[in-house]
Amino acid sequence: MGPRRKTLKQSYYSNRGVLHFQILNANFAEIKQSCLFRTYKRNSMAKIIAVSVPKGGVGKTTTVVNLAASLAVAEKKTIIIDFDASGSCSIALGFGPEKISGDIFQIIAYTKAIEKCIHQTEVPFLDFIPACVPSYEMEQRFDKLATNIMFIVNTVRSIEMYYDYIIIDCPPSIRGMSINALAVADSVLIPVRAETFSLSALKKMIQHIEYVKKVYNPKLKIEGIFFTMYEAKTKISVKAMLELETNYKQYLLQTHIPKNVAITEATFHGIPAVLYNAVSKGSHAYLSLAAEVLKNK
Repeated sequence: MGPRRKTLKQSYYSNRGVLHFQILNANFAEIKQSCLFRTYKRNSMAKIIAVSVPKGGVGKTTTVVNLAASLAVAEKKTIIIDFDASGSCSIALGFGPEKISGDIFQIIAYTKAIEKCIHQTEVPFLDFIPACVPSYEMEQRFDKLATNIMFIVNTVRSIEMYYDYIIIDCPPSIRGMSINALAVADSVLIPVRAETFSLSALKKMIQHIEYVKKVYNPKLKIEGIFFTMYEAKTKISVKAMLELETNYKQYLLQTHIPKNVAITEATFHGIPAVLYNAVSKGSHAYLSLAAEVLKNK
């Protein structure tokens, strides 16, 4: 019998409104085997959440990976779909090219069926469809294929009966695959940083959501706005929070993700923060964000 390895087994309890959990020793292989992708229909369709804002460096991919992992910890069958040609989700989940047997590019290029591109992650209840676009020529073709909006929408919808949540990582723009993500999503989650450029991108994002609602998806809602890499006591954070409370109070979530070294280290090691350091402030914050998302379903 091989060595026993620590994994997460949820044991949630409420304490002053903060989500807590315990790490329990368990046989990792047995837990993972019990949580393999099952082809049965659920009683309700998945909630599809796009994580999007037209600004890089705000923690979209980090949020996608850690939010999805936190939902999986709550035993919600979840899948990440990477719509960003950079393929950052693969890095954050520890998937090198040798581990990828199919991706979103092959799906929209009609060369592989979506079910052939689903990968199991190290986290029970969490699956993943990567993006693997290694060259400029392929990225150009990827952008052209992204214009087939209804095909992409229908393809994503074809797996929604097998999951509780589908989380889509969007590129840092409002065109191409970002439009596809908003066209298929039930809601959009918007991470921002306490900085001028990020707040400006937020205003652009809100306007773009209204455009998508008129043209493609009238049922699209804003899941919420929250800060990432947040430092509560700095002057710029206080000013940025005041601006959000003034202009977007109805969308502002209670949870904000702190600047936390454990999140950065987890990404470097290719695992979600809840597996890397489950007691870190970053892990607590993403679990709290997941709790807010669960309340909104």
